[in-house]
Amino acid sequence: MFTCRLPWWRSRATCKPRQPGRFLPRIWERCQPPSRKGINTTARQGQQVGEQESRRNQVLEDLEMPLAKRDTETLFQEQPETGNQHLEDALLWSYLKIHLPPKVLEEVNQDLERFGNRLLTKIKPLGRGCKLNLAVFRQHDARGQRVHHTVTCLAWRRMKEIAAEEGLIAEAYERRHSSWSRLHQAVKLYLFSSSSGGFNCALAMTDGTAKVIESLGIPGSLKNAFDHLTSRDPKQFWASGQCMARSRGGSDVAACSETVARKQPDGTYHLYGFKRFTLAAESDVTSTLARVADAEGQVKQGSSGLPLFFLKVRDEGGKLNSIQVQRLKDKLGTRQMARAQLWLDGAKAELTSAEGHGVASISNVLNVTWIHNVIGAVASMRRMISLSREYARSRVAFGKLLQDHPLHMQTIAWMEVQTRGAFLLLMEIVRLLGLVETNTASEQDQLLLRLLIPVAKLYTGKQASAVVVETMESFGGQGYMEDTGLPVVVHDTLVPSIWEGTTNILSLDILQSLTESQGQAMAGFFSTVQKKLELASSTVKLEPAAKHAIGSLAQFTQAAGSKGAATVELAARGFSYTLARIYAGALLIEHAAQPDASSAHISAARRWCNPELCPVATRQENSSHEAEEAPMDSALVYGGSPACGSGPSLTRGNWEAQPPGETEGGLQSEKNPNPNPKILSQPWWGPSTGATPNPSGVSPNYTTRSSLKSTAFAPSYLLTQLQIIVKQGSHGARAFDFSFYILRCLKQALLFL
Repeated sequence: MFTCRLPWWRSRATCKPRQPGRFLPRIWERCQPPSRKGINTTARQGQQVGEQESRRNQVLEDLEMPLAKRDTETLFQEQPETGNQHLEDALLWSYLKIHLPPKVLEEVNQDLERFGNRLLTKIKPLGRGCKLNLAVFRQHDARGQRVHHTVTCLAWRRMKEIAAEEGLIAEAYERRHSSWSRLHQAVKLYLFSSSSGGFNCALAMTDGTAKVIESLGIPGSLKNAFDHLTSRDPKQFWASGQCMARSRGGSDVAACSETVARKQPDGTYHLYGFKRFTLAAESDVTSTLARVADAEGQVKQGSSGLPLFFLKVRDEGGKLNSIQVQRLKDKLGTRQMARAQLWLDGAKAELTSAEGHGVASISNVLNVTWIHNVIGAVASMRRMISLSREYARSRVAFGKLLQDHPLHMQTIAWMEVQTRGAFLLLMEIVRLLGLVETNTASEQDQLLLRLLIPVAKLYTGKQASAVVVETMESFGGQGYMEDTGLPVVVHDTLVPSIWEGTTNILSLDILQSLTESQGQAMAGFFSTVQKKLELASSTVKLEPAAKHAIGSLAQFTQAAGSKGAATVELAARGFSYTLARIYAGALLIEHAAQPDASSAHISAARRWCNPELCPVATRQENSSHEAEEAPMDSALVYGGSPACGSGPSLTRGNWEAQPPGETEGGLQSEKNPNPNPKILSQPWWGPSTGATPNPSGVSPNYTTRSSLKSTAFAPSYLLTQLQIIVKQGSHGARAFDFSFYILRCLKQALLFL
């Protein structure tokens, strides 16, 4: 009998002989369908401890099994499986219980539990099929005729039918639960997103188009289209695309739109132009912007000459509506969703907005698609954490399960906290949207919604990228293997921070919303956060930290008005992150203050508020957002590169102190009478007294060499903190912090050389 070569951490263990009858049942067990974990919550809770101990013992026994009797002689790891998503998501359960009225809660929970079972048994396999069978573009048929046909797989077409059957669009517009209907829809989309095979993006466009038609009062000419877009009948349901991207691409819609519309005698329009990045080739209808040509063929430039048009992609016979599909886009992620490059050659369309109001009309599309973007980002985080959590229960490393390693569980806990904050931020904007749609929102609610939608979109997009990549790492080398399906999730999760507006574009949009409201939006933000903290003050002792952040934010906003436009623009990104962190922290504190809140909810709120909540205020103190920093940014990016010619440069002479000319405001010398005194003073994760990287990606600070000596980033301070960590012990759980402190000390020492 062969014996296994045990790993070094179990070298003293003795291999147990093979037990009769043990091998065959183990194979039979692995051939069974995935378990329906989580469907019976009462029984699951009663057996949880026993199952966990039994599973731990079973894994350890497998390691001691003789090699010849194992299931395989190559690498073998159990695939992590999750159960009913609705029943396994404790935060979702508690949120619905707290906020929904009892009757609505009962109906919604029944629907979500049923939908969760359908996701597990029917929809998830279809999602895998969509990812394995990508859309194909056929330019010609068998007879050589040009057809411009995009062929999708059967699983993708079945997804469209399921979306109609489940009312994934209709739920929000039927208003069965009044203002809670939009939240009901959002939760179903949140559960559906990870198993949708990319069809959630098509639903985002469909929801946005339906919202535009509703905002226009559902005119008679569009009543039929609205009914199809919100239908529960798979045979009647339409999916919508969007044709906003121009030949040059980008977010500057007014400057880049080149499509021309020519009015016809029957009142319709024919559209001519190039669309670079569209989701229309496989859709039933789509919306687009175009410039109306007058009798002389002239068009008006700028946003004032851009109305919104609505068109069917195909005619009654199924032929494309004078649309030529040139090619499908070769993307990094979301490859299962066919994005095409189109040419409109006289496509028949209907004018849906007044001239000059097209950009304003598509704002309704953006608000809805941004929310869908948040849903996808949060769902990706939740999906990956669920898999990592299950994997930790079966994977053995260094003689024990991963769930028994404190450092590993600390890392997953950090990701869980990020996901919880993002989830509550999502639920808040959906709740506010429901109030607006049912005309029950106050003016403050409307202003807050306008502010929070781009805030949530940009922040959760960055969060998702950081959390999903970190989660992939928790699987080790297997997480990097394509056949596990994990890299696909990583690829798809990189798009939320880019699609429908990058982080910088949205940061500037947030500033615009504040300008439009003349400060009322920020007043509403402060008021809402204060109310949430006051309600929690008697239960959770976290409101002092959040109130301090609010005070810093208020101080910054008051000072920013006197600094000029350049300062405000430089601070836009950090300002937006600050809004997201403070509001999500207030939501976590509010949730943890409920009478039946668990210790996990309280811990999540505490951990969220421990890092810096107001990074923009610290950067203001360090002069990082001053107007004179803009030239130094260019110097850091382009300086010293031979390819940049005579551009700005950054040399030691620009910042090195020359006593006695060193002053608080800058550094002077005879050779350099007006030097720029700023240097890159810290790593990318920002000015945190802890060492955990900031997933938000806030840009680093610049500060003077003299002020660096008195800040928390001087090597002497970092060495002191390092000594404290060493004395405290428990390095297993704090090894991450320990390592980053060492790196920071070394970097600061190099800066001082």
